[in-house]
Amino acid sequence: MANIKQQKKRILIAERQRMRNLRYRSTIKTLFRGLIEAADQGADDVADRARSLEHLIDRAAAEGVIHRNNAARKKSRVARITAGAGATGS
Repeated sequence: MANIKQQKKRILIAERQRMRNLRYRSTIKTLFRGLIEAADQGADDVADRARSLEHLIDRAAAEGVIHRNNAARKKSRVARITAGAGATGS
């Protein structure tokens, strides 16, 4: 354990950031699973789910939770899933 006051603060800040990062990453994975299931079932709300997932990915990249290239790759994956759902749904 740190003895210096500033290091004690940094430990608390790092823990808070770690929990924020975990929430973002976990939520992104959960929404991906939901999007894939909705696309497979041909649900009507695939576009809404994709939009909210892309928004969350953009927020995570802006806050530094994920790298911008990682965010771009995830958004590309969302577009691929959404396009596949549109092709099979028609």
